[in-house]
Amino acid sequence: MADCLFCRIVAGEIPATIVKRSDEAIAFRDIDARAPAHVLVIPTEHVAAVRDARGAEGERLLGMLLRFAAEVATELGLDSAGYRIVTNTGKDAGQSVDHLHFHVLGGRKLTWPPG
Repeated sequence: MADCLFCRIVAGEIPATIVKRSDEAIAFRDIDARAPAHVLVIPTEHVAAVRDARGAEGERLLGMLLRFAAEVATELGLDSAGYRIVTNTGKDAGQSVDHLHFHVLGGRKLTWPPG
């Protein structure tokens, strides 16, 4: 999608600090980090939000993204202390880019509730 910020990152049109990449997913550092480790995990194909990942292919995509996010957390050394994986859907939940993404947060004690 030409006007999507994250699609432009996937295409290499906008620079990002890439942490991990596969054919189906990319992980990069969040420019507005809320924790010492704050990485965004997105599908390389445009899907607007978690609610749009439907059917068998949607289930496969969401599972793959969660596995990929867990691999990123491991590679960042977050397994022993713990980490959080979060997705926001819609404006009221805080979704600011209409491209499905998971936040991987760690590197400090995270509080609950988050906000």
